[in-house]
This record gives sequence, structure tokens and C-alpha cells, in this order.
Amino acid sequence: MLPTDHRLTSPDDFRRTIRSGSKQVTPTVIVHCSRVDRVESNAPARFGITVSKAVGGSVVRHRVSRRIRHAIADAMKDPSIEIPPGSRWVLRALPRAAEADVASDVRTAIARTVLKSG
Repeated sequence: MLPTDHRLTSPDDFRRTIRSGSKQVTPTVIVHCSRVDRVESNAPARFGITVSKAVGGSVVRHRVSRRIRHAIADAMKDPSIEIPPGSRWVLRALPRAAEADVASDVRTAIARTVLKSG
């Protein structure tokens, strides 16, 4: 489970991140990242997850979102991936996420996004 201060919950934040951020695409997930605002430079990185009905039924969607959440938590703990403070992230699951391992794709996409912007 992600700590409360690391969760992206506002629909406006989701929209802003998707529209203004950079994007990485993998076979199971699309990762949008919006860079740090100067005002929020000391704030923690915040993450939001979207899993549409195209991925599957309720049980499948919740399973996929749990797997993505755990992959985010692992990426946050990984010293080789330096997630910028104050950044906003939206991870959108694709239909293939229902039957595939999303953890490696999430870590890869986050790492690529961090490297691309840094």
C-alpha cells in the first residue's frame, strides 16, 4: 500500500499529469509523469493508477491495481531509480496487464522516464 502522501487523488491532478507530462509505453502499462513544480519541490512524489474495464472485470482490475501499487512501492525503494520529489505520476493499465507480469514493465517505464528527464 502506498502511503497517503504519495497518492494522487484529485481528478484535476490526473488530467494535468496526463496532458502536460512525458509518457512511456510498455506492453502492459502507460506511464505519464509531470515534472516538479518549484512550489512542490519538497513534496513527495505522488502516484495515481487507472485500470479501465477493458482490462477485465472487477476482480481482475483490483488485482492489476494491487500489482501496480506494489511495483511502484518497490521502485520507490530502489536506490538505482531516483524518483524526483514533487513529481506526479499516472499509471494506466492496458488490457494485456490482466495476464502479464506488470511489475517489470512498471519499473522499466518509471526508470526510463526518470532517465529521460534527468
